[in-house]
Amino acid sequence: MIAETRVGRGDKAHDYYSRINPSKLEDESELHRTEPYVYAQMISGFEAVKEGEAKNSWLTGTAAWNYVAITQNILGIRPDFDGLHVEPIFPKTWMDFSVTRKFRGSTFEISVKRTGPGNSIQLVVGGKPIEGLTVPIPANSGSTVKVGVTVS
Repeated sequence: MIAETRVGRGDKAHDYYSRINPSKLEDESELHRTEPYVYAQMISGFEAVKEGEAKNSWLTGTAAWNYVAITQNILGIRPDFDGLHVEPIFPKTWMDFSVTRKFRGSTFEISVKRTGPGNSIQLVVGGKPIEGLTVPIPANSGSTVKVGVTVS
């Protein structure tokens, strides 16, 4: 998923996520023999004694890596030394979304709107366009920063 966003393919990244999202696989929970709301480390293949059985549902880093893939890559909100880097690469069928992110003592209210089919990004912070894709940390900790993101 992360690699697909890095090359600008949000549709493909989301497709991969949809295929492993536990809540979308609920119908298969009897086959997997695990909780329908958690990621498993692996699922036994055709040649296994118990084909389709999921293993190590609570002993995997899959949930953490999916959190990174979704929040920092598909939604595109990554913490950086200089601030919050905002570079969403999301499916073309999504027209908008919003995220509230607490970072370094401040609250960032981020609204993303798609106006075209591409991945060109423009940020507006506090009503003013900025250069680049990094929202700076406000001088006053505890501030609320409004960020508008246009993807065209």
